[in-house]
Amino acid sequence: MDLPLVVGVDGSDSSLAAVDWAVDESARHGLSLRLLHASLWENYEGARPSFGTGRHAEKVMADHIVASCVERARRRNPELRVSGEAVVEDAVSALLRAGPEAFALVTGSRGRGQVAGMLLGSVSLAVAARAVCPVVVVRGEEPGRRETAGRVVVGVGDTPDGAGAVRFAVREAEVRGCPLTAVRAWRSPSQEPVDHMLIADDAARSREQRAAADLDDALREAAREHPGVEIDRRPVEGPAHRVLLDASAGADLIVVGAQRRHGPFGLQLGRVSHTLLHHAPCPVAVVPQRV
Repeated sequence: MDLPLVVGVDGSDSSLAAVDWAVDESARHGLSLRLLHASLWENYEGARPSFGTGRHAEKVMADHIVASCVERARRRNPELRVSGEAVVEDAVSALLRAGPEAFALVTGSRGRGQVAGMLLGSVSLAVAARAVCPVVVVRGEEPGRRETAGRVVVGVGDTPDGAGAVRFAVREAEVRGCPLTAVRAWRSPSQEPVDHMLIADDAARSREQRAAADLDDALREAAREHPGVEIDRRPVEGPAHRVLLDASAGADLIVVGAQRRHGPFGLQLGRVSHTLLHHAPCPVAVVPQRV
């Protein structure tokens, strides 16, 4: 049985954008959609005196958020299998608990009540940092979410953190019927004295060639399994976080890998993931690779 796509909803504009994106994503993959709202309303209810027999206001609000999001999803795609649930739990724990039984987790970039100027909500960052399944944080202005660009980008890093990201990105390009741009950043040697310029040029060419070879190695299996996907290999000089941020401009989705280590700290998000999650102009998928 296919796993559902799980979306964290809280009624904010950002989470509604995540619902819209997830509806389209579920349809592309033929998946069901599960909308999950987490609230600790029972804690509030237990702390306040009750003078009536009706439901607590926080519970009413939670049920309303779920019902309205389910209706929104069904209006966007009446044929989609959609379910909704409100649970008594903090949002991060609820989403992480849903992760092992999800195709992916989807969140908005900011939730309700976020401080003005914050680039990324704490729930989205915590889920992306710790989930055992892919996490998509839906970012970007509305025109960037209408899939007019027709391009998926994947950052190819050092093994083993890139393999899962490449597989995920190739499938995303395939279901969209669009090209995949695979980017590998490389760095030039430090500036050399003038009389050593030829040596520096040779070293730069060598590093670029090595980056191109790394791309070929990382993409070989995926290209063989998905021969219909057009793959554009791009070795690009510069810091990886800046190179991938530039590559995300105009993309429908950018995919990066991250290492999932055993232990209490979960997924280790490096500078690249942090930069994209905070600044990318399009949705960002963080795909864990167990090491």
